[in-house]
Amino acid sequence: MIPWEGPLPEPGARRLADMADVLAAPEYADRDPSRPLYYMYRDCARSDEDRRWLADHDVRYDITVIMPGVIGPELVKTKGHYHPENPAGVGFPEVYEVMSGRAHFLLQNREASSVLFVEATAGEVVVIPPGYGHVTINPGDEDLVMANLVSTAFASEYAPYARLGGAAYYEMEDGSIVKNNRYPDAGPVRRAVALPVPAFGTGPGVPLYTLLGREESVRFLNHPEDYADAFSGCLRDAGEVSVCAQMP
Repeated sequence: MIPWEGPLPEPGARRLADMADVLAAPEYADRDPSRPLYYMYRDCARSDEDRRWLADHDVRYDITVIMPGVIGPELVKTKGHYHPENPAGVGFPEVYEVMSGRAHFLLQNREASSVLFVEATAGEVVVIPPGYGHVTINPGDEDLVMANLVSTAFASEYAPYARLGGAAYYEMEDGSIVKNNRYPDAGPVRRAVALPVPAFGTGPGVPLYTLLGREESVRFLNHPEDYADAFSGCLRDAGEVSVCAQMP
């Protein structure tokens, strides 16, 4: 069940066949290619007035539902993508709210020299800072439902993840973190804790939808160059994560 009070558009589905190039064990993609792994409800709004406000501010509100389960040895996840830079030369950010379920966010910069592992539960909000791509993993036994706010001024970049077989690390069914050997120079995985960001009005228990109507709270999505200090405080380092093995 999606905890959402408004209408929902027809979702896009990401199926197992779509994920073959980012899996720890890509041979599993052929076993049930039409299996849906997650659904993406793009450009949601509770009213026509809200939709106009979002459009006027070049922002989109989406809902994603990620199924529980595994793909071979690996937990179900999203495909992974980066954001391009805005006209000021700073990467577009994004912000997520876990509406229900549990989420693991695996962030990495383009060189994969910085890799962050963020855990979040229902009601928590995670800011994806400029310059970081991300994969979202469902480690639980129920649907993971997330909302996000993002600029409409760009298209996400999936090819870098696909080219290297996914992210720099995979999370397996037993919770272990395994390195993708196509990233020989990847940095260690650092655990990070999502923090409230007063400049954005984000924090635990503050639904992202309440930011609508507050221009200053969404401005960072299109003008991240003006919020360097706020981004520097959106995640707190909480130590290194053990990596169990490397893919053969």
